[in-house]
Amino acid sequence: MTAIPIEPPVRHVPTRRATARALGSAMIGNWFELFDFIIYGYFAAQIGKAMFPAADPLTIILSSFATYGVGFVMRPVGGMVMGYFGDLYGRKVALVATMLLMAGATGLTGLIPPYASIGLAAPVMLVICRLVQGFAAGGEWGGATTFLVEYAPPHRRGLFGALQQLSTSLAIVSAVLAALLLNLVLTEQQLVEWGWRVPFLLGFLVAPVGFYLRSKVQETPRYEEKVTSGARRNPLKEALTQHRRAVATVFGIVIIWTVAGYTFGAFLISYATEILKVDRSWALSATLVGALVNIAVIPLTGHLSDLYGRKRFLVASASGFVLFAVPLFYNMSVSQSGWSVILTTACAGVFSGMFSGVAPTYLCELLPTRVRYSALSVGYNAAVMLFGGFAPFIGTLLVQQTGLLIAPAFYVVAAAAITLTVLLMTRTPDRATALDQ
Repeated sequence: MTAIPIEPPVRHVPTRRATARALGSAMIGNWFELFDFIIYGYFAAQIGKAMFPAADPLTIILSSFATYGVGFVMRPVGGMVMGYFGDLYGRKVALVATMLLMAGATGLTGLIPPYASIGLAAPVMLVICRLVQGFAAGGEWGGATTFLVEYAPPHRRGLFGALQQLSTSLAIVSAVLAALLLNLVLTEQQLVEWGWRVPFLLGFLVAPVGFYLRSKVQETPRYEEKVTSGARRNPLKEALTQHRRAVATVFGIVIIWTVAGYTFGAFLISYATEILKVDRSWALSATLVGALVNIAVIPLTGHLSDLYGRKRFLVASASGFVLFAVPLFYNMSVSQSGWSVILTTACAGVFSGMFSGVAPTYLCELLPTRVRYSALSVGYNAAVMLFGGFAPFIGTLLVQQTGLLIAPAFYVVAAAAITLTVLLMTRTPDRATALDQ
């Protein structure tokens, strides 16, 4: 008898052109969605004055940031729904859907009449738009991250995952530049009356480009292999039952990532201008410096993680926030100068960049392909909702209730300590076989 050897399935390797198109579609789409979602934070004070009844400045900021945080409530819902469809029908379909939802909600936000014109209907419509934006953003992050990492060759996974966060930092830079430009050319009254609407409407106009690119891209090779080999038909249920420990690990690791991002990003502008009384141009410039530092550190760290491992960078980042958050806030509270804010954002940019350059790939490697989109989205967005989205609100509330200008730093330190503990308890996956599960 002659034995007939059974050949192993041949792995589809995408062409360089297909890979470049996939990278472009994921990064541009992610940039668009994150720009539209975070731009609110840079105009929170103006939106609050336009959309909420007149009150003392701190209460207006709290109302505006509460609405800002409401968008994060829908992120886990969006992550579960779009993650389910992304694991069941493909990453591409889900990512196109998130873009359409974000575009519609963003355009409508820029068109809502002020409170002076339609009363309570204004904040109600604003909340609805933020809920839709949150739903779309919840499906976007896990999908874009999964898409990029699954397209990456094994020796470039860290770099490809870092590119996802690089597009996020570019979105922050774009949002800061838009806010800085409008603050330079418009008066405060003009910003309140109509200026804050401009970036929302411009962001909406970019949507067709991202939609076209995403509609033309191919599905990830690893997802196609998983589908042909027979996939489970309820990925969300499997993620929340069989892989609940991995989902919980994702949740714990993301805590400092999201708290630092929204504390040293959206919150710091209002903190510096409304509480420390630093000129708004200085505050926006400081945020821009932090984002540029982030952009420099993210791809470098992602590349180095392919050579030397990922976990050490995450541990170093969380440790940095534990050690330096309080001194940085103390320096700002004493100095109350633009330079102290710049120093804070630059340091935070280094620590956040180390985390952002490694975390997307590290988290993907914790999860099997058939439930990766669902599990990643649920764990990530739950942490963002509970700890990150309300970070500006919590930071403002801590200052209001304690009277301590350094109080927001305590929140950052607590978040970093939790993440550091989870990291030290997590077993690092084998990078060679992680995505083949």
